[in-house]
Amino acid sequence: MSRVGKMPINVPAGVDVQIASDEITVKGSHGTLTRPASALVTVVKEGSIVKLAPANDSTEANAMSGTMRALINNMVNGVSKGFEKKLSLIGVGYRAQAVGSKLNLQIGFSHPVVKDMPAGVTVACATQTEILIKGADRQVVGQVAAEVRAIRPPEPYKGKGIRYADERVVLKETKKK
Repeated sequence: MSRVGKMPINVPAGVDVQIASDEITVKGSHGTLTRPASALVTVVKEGSIVKLAPANDSTEANAMSGTMRALINNMVNGVSKGFEKKLSLIGVGYRAQAVGSKLNLQIGFSHPVVKDMPAGVTVACATQTEILIKGADRQVVGQVAAEVRAIRPPEPYKGKGIRYADERVVLKETKKK
């Protein structure tokens, strides 16, 4: 059996996990997340602990038990604590501004770029060169951060562009005659 799938999930106080035959719903202070349940995995809630087990002895059920455990654990962490991604703008004149559910970027193009945030995701700018993306769904937060970074990824010669706060960009050496 999958090592990850064997580990039980501790559900903190204030988080409610509902297990139905076709979906799993997790409610908490940061919102509600729903995920379809897999027929290859048996999910059981015992008090404040959620346990998963493969439904049969197949390799697919074993692998899916670990995957579902990780997904449900991320749902529990998301509705209790939330997830966030930090981005940095590197470049002269590069600015970001959060206006409601929109992110306005001035990043060297002839026009400002406006990125709409999906439902459940908030954006904040502590300074003009820092972007903080928050939300309960880990996958959505990571996808939005990747889409914002893809607007102007860091270039390899000067390092200008949008990068994750913990990302290291290896700069190339310029050509010599």
